[in-house]
Amino acid sequence: MAHKKAGGTTQNGRDSRAKRRGVKRFGSQTVSAGEVLIRQKGYWYRPGKNTYVGKDWTIHAGVDGMVHFSRKTAVTFSGARKGVTMVHVLPSA
Repeated sequence: MAHKKAGGTTQNGRDSRAKRRGVKRFGSQTVSAGEVLIRQKGYWYRPGKNTYVGKDWTIHAGVDGMVHFSRKTAVTFSGARKGVTMVHVLPSA
């Protein structure tokens, strides 16, 4: 007679890996060109001077320099005003 003992359930045995998102370089830190400043999903932080955005919303440094954060009021699509955080890289002299 074929018989298999109960091996328990595996329905809850799956979990996705963490994405390691967040701010990688903070204000006044020195960075080199191409370095990752922020990994994000969506447009939480906006690119400023001497930065650029990858296709997954990752913000990179465009030049060698120092990281600087600033706040700005932006108008959304619906016409509402909201504060956004901008990330800049001040070039090193």
